[in-house]
Amino acid sequence: MSTYVILMNLTEQGVKGIKDAPARIEHAARGLEAAGGRMLAFYTVMGAYDYVAVVETPNDQVALAQLLALGMAGNVRTTTLRAFTVEELAGVLKKLP
Repeated sequence: MSTYVILMNLTEQGVKGIKDAPARIEHAARGLEAAGGRMLAFYTVMGAYDYVAVVETPNDQVALAQLLALGMAGNVRTTTLRAFTVEELAGVLKKLP
């Protein structure tokens, strides 16, 4: 499984419908699970972003499809970071010359 940190900003539409946010978040989590992934954590934050999620998916294609579906809904805009565990980093470092 690949891990991603997703930074999100609410759109104007997302702010107008903020009272529906818990249901939208649950819907997104169920869609992620149906695609073979899972949401590890979700936070509402203060600062430059409105939400931060940490998710796992089987591959980049599943992650991309979920992110595109999230964007199509129109409530948030995302910035996504691929995250690597210490073990994954160690494996990469072993391949260095």
